[in-house]
Amino acid sequence: MPSTPYRQRLAAARHIVVKLGTQLLSGADGRPDVPYLHEVARQVAQLRQRGVQVTIVASGAIGAGRAHLGLKARPRDVATLQAVAAVGQPQLMRSIREAFEPRGMHVAQLLLTRSDFDDRERYLNTRNCINMLHRLGCVPIVNENDTVAVEEIRFGDNDMLAALLCNALKAQLLVLLTVVDGLLDGSGHRVDLVSDFAHASTLIHRGTSDLGTGGMVTKHAAAGTVAQAGEIAVIANGRQSDVLLKLFAGENVGTVFAPAPRPRKLSGRKRWIGLTTRPAGAIRIDDGAAAAVCHKGKSLLASGIKTVAGRFEQGQVVAVLDAAGREIARGLSNYGAQELELIKGKKSAQFARILGRAAYDEVIHRDNLVVLQA
Repeated sequence: MPSTPYRQRLAAARHIVVKLGTQLLSGADGRPDVPYLHEVARQVAQLRQRGVQVTIVASGAIGAGRAHLGLKARPRDVATLQAVAAVGQPQLMRSIREAFEPRGMHVAQLLLTRSDFDDRERYLNTRNCINMLHRLGCVPIVNENDTVAVEEIRFGDNDMLAALLCNALKAQLLVLLTVVDGLLDGSGHRVDLVSDFAHASTLIHRGTSDLGTGGMVTKHAAAGTVAQAGEIAVIANGRQSDVLLKLFAGENVGTVFAPAPRPRKLSGRKRWIGLTTRPAGAIRIDDGAAAAVCHKGKSLLASGIKTVAGRFEQGQVVAVLDAAGREIARGLSNYGAQELELIKGKKSAQFARILGRAAYDEVIHRDNLVVLQA
């Protein structure tokens, strides 16, 4: 399938998220690549003149800190990484500001952790702040808050941060800029369009650079997260001249990830439930319940539940697994794990007697359920 229809949609995007990788932003000495930042600023300025809002996710704080401190290797322990990031953040932002402000663009910095997206209130506050920055004429520059992040609250890479941010903002396009032309096939040729994510995952070389933490694995996962919401993602070579402008002109650059075939795009609320916050537990269901949820648009009932895993409370998001253990959906549970253990496999008419109180008929109502794969 040619990617032309999807490339034509790129030109219609009015809010995009652009992720700049560490290798793009770092010069040979590890410091911010100032000439490259000026090139990015020039392209962003032209897009803004066309009415396009651009939110940037910028890696490179640790690399900038390493160079400033004269460290030859990337630190491995958490405390040193946090300290180096604290040194590098102002170096990186100063370079970005000096590139953008001569073109009449103010920049603003936001530092986020994974828990900012897990918490619904902080998630909404982040979205509102970025939207207001755009109304004020600023370019938001977002990075992971490496100065406080530890393993359990890390994104792991800024590719996923960019994807979650794209979904939070309901941006129409995610552009992941890297130092390769896109996803490559077994012969080393660029893949123009990805619509089969399972097949595309078999093409990925699993590796990272000394500067960054990501790789094509994380970019593929990030693109899939955006596509699941019904939007388009692109992986492209950030060193290609005018790459952002070429994408908006519909030129054949990068790899386009087609949106999932949904009747409509996911709402902001369902993007948070299904694609953003991490599940607090898991529910495994039988084949009949899986078919009802995935193909008939039904709510999840207790009668189809086989097992319950995790310690979650009423109202938390849980993963829904099929009989083979594949995650097929996520949703807000009307019951905590302890109560679900008591009512799993039972009919709703039995709930009041078992629990000693009036209860919901559905474990997860279809309005609070997001199907991830059929």
